Parts: sequence; C-alpha cells; structure tokens
Amino acid sequence: MNMLASRGQLRASFIRWALFTVPLCVLLGFLAGMLGSPDTAWFQNLAKPDIYPEPKWFGIVWTILYAMIGLSVALVASAWGARGRTAALWVFAVHFLLNLSWSYVFFGAQQIAGALFLLVAIVLTLLVVIALFWRVRKLAAVLLLPYLAWVCFATALNYQFLQLNPDADGGDPDGAVERVRI
Repeated sequence: MNMLASRGQLRASFIRWALFTVPLCVLLGFLAGMLGSPDTAWFQNLAKPDIYPEPKWFGIVWTILYAMIGLSVALVASAWGARGRTAALWVFAVHFLLNLSWSYVFFGAQQIAGALFLLVAIVLTLLVVIALFWRVRKLAAVLLLPYLAWVCFATALNYQFLQLNPDADGGDPDGAVERVRI
C-alpha cells in the first residue's frame, strides 16, 4: 500500500472541513457586518456613486462569496501533507481578519479613507492567498476569483465614496452630517 489515505477518506476530510469552514465564514461575515451598518444617518446622507448597487445585493453577494471562501479554505485545510498548506492557511487567517474589519472601519468608525487603505491591503493579501492556495489546490484558488473581483469593485466604490464625500471622512460618530451646497 503506497497511499496515505484513500479517496473516500480524503473526500470525508473535505466534507468535515467544509461543514466547519462554510458556516464559520458566513457567520463571521454576518457578525462583522453587525459592527457597522449602512443604516446610519451618516451613511444615508453620503452622496452615492453611480456604480452603487441596490443595498439588497450586498447581503446576497457576500453570503455567496463567504460560502465560496469557506469551500476554498476547506479544500486547502483538507489537503493534509501538502507543501505550503500551513502557510496558506495562516496568510488566509490574516487576510480574513482584514476583510472582517472593513465594515467597522467604514460604517462604524466612518473612516472612508481608512477603509480604502484597508481594501488595498485586502486586495494585496488576497492575491497572496490565491497564489498560496494555487500551490496547494488549484480549485481552491479558482473559487476565490469571484471574491477578488468583488473586492476590486468594492475598492473602486470606496474610492468614489471618498471622492464624492471628502468632508464626511471621519464623520461625526453620532451620525450627524452637515452638507452645504451653493
């Protein structure tokens, strides 16, 4: 016998990991969203960019993306003995913490510029994660590509919010925004 594990054992390992990582990613994403909400007077009073989608799409898209992220992580986590597996998971953990902090920085702390810098860090670390996941399981990296596209879109959107609302960056925490148009 020259195999460490049968195909069935490997499949079972992936399923166990997926049953853990998918709900965990979705739950953490949901909880992070609770740290900052677009339902504040500050955000409602911001000028919205033309590319700003209907708010209902954010919950739908993020739920799908977090499920795909969870599946991607499960593929890597279940690759026992694969070279680079541990490093890939650690880099992902750092990246995911950055991702989860964005809602608080943008909506909670009302730091539009800070959130933009954070998004740049998220994109850069995501590129590293994709490269590391590619070395372990190619499908895991491919599953992250829609997430990369969405985060790039979010970066452009965040940039446009900053351009349209330069005086709202670091807004008043009580939600009051003063806007004067001449």
